Amino acid sequence: MAHKLKTHKGAQKRFKITKKKKVIFGKAGNNHLLTNKWKNNKAYVSGKELHVSFAKKVKDLFPYN
Repeated sequence: MAHKLKTHKGAQKRFKITKKKKVIFGKAGNNHLLTNKWKNNKAYVSGKELHVSFAKKVKDLFPYN
C-alpha cells in the first residue's frame, strides 16, 4: 500500500502555485510602518513570481500540485 506524500507546511505558508504552475511569493516589508512608505514601494512588495530555477525546487515540496 502506497503512503500519501505530505506537503511541506513551511512552503505552503510562503508560496502559492497558480493554475499555470507559476510560483508566487510575498516579499518582505509590507506588514507595518506602511504610512511612511511610498505607494510604489508597497506595490513592489506585493506578490512576485519566483525565478524558474528556484520554482522547480519549491514545486517538489508540493507533491499534489
